[in-house]
Amino acid sequence: MGKYICIILLLACTAVSSQTYEVGVFAGGTNNIGDVGRTNFILPSDYAVGGLFKWNISQRYAWRASVIYGEFNADDSKSSISSRQQRGYEISNSLLEASLGLEFNFVEYNLHKLGPAFTPYLYTGLTYFRYDYNYFDAGVLQNGLNQRDGSFAIPMTVGVKYRISQLFIIGAEIGARYTFTDNLDGSNPEKSTVALQIDPKFGNIFSDDWYVFSGVTFTYTFGRKPCMDCFE
Repeated sequence: MGKYICIILLLACTAVSSQTYEVGVFAGGTNNIGDVGRTNFILPSDYAVGGLFKWNISQRYAWRASVIYGEFNADDSKSSISSRQQRGYEISNSLLEASLGLEFNFVEYNLHKLGPAFTPYLYTGLTYFRYDYNYFDAGVLQNGLNQRDGSFAIPMTVGVKYRISQLFIIGAEIGARYTFTDNLDGSNPEKSTVALQIDPKFGNIFSDDWYVFSGVTFTYTFGRKPCMDCFE
């Protein structure tokens, strides 16, 4: 009898039912991995803040969109590599990224049931970001006429999230971005006429740069419970 009632309810609410959504904030730090400064994978040198939105299409998957702004400082004097310490370069840069992709939960994550919910997760997709276009001339940092440049990156994020109430979720994540540029640290300004006038390239010009956002997320959940949950 209960199944028949559920079928009737399903037909009645198909037009108005929806999945659960999340909207919230990200706060943490930024570090780069390139040809200037330290080479640590996770060692934030400056802050990162942003916002994110998720559409939970199932208990395992969620579409995710985010916009994050961060800054980093790369300083050769803090590197463990002696050749970089002797060189003594230092550069700061800012990053503004927009990312869209899919989040995968390791365990079933049902936001509609009472009680706590916890899961590790992975996220990947496609990212586009903007950054300051810099280069070094005779060891002195130069900004390319206050120019900005843009590039794509592949995000590779691992994290955990925990529902602290029916409406709020807290999480922590580390997200590395493999970029398609080698000039986050000013080591390879190949898109500029500067490269034709002087020889500003240094370091490993055959390896593109990385940057990492690591921090916490806090989201608010909303949206009607899907009618198909009647069959659980």
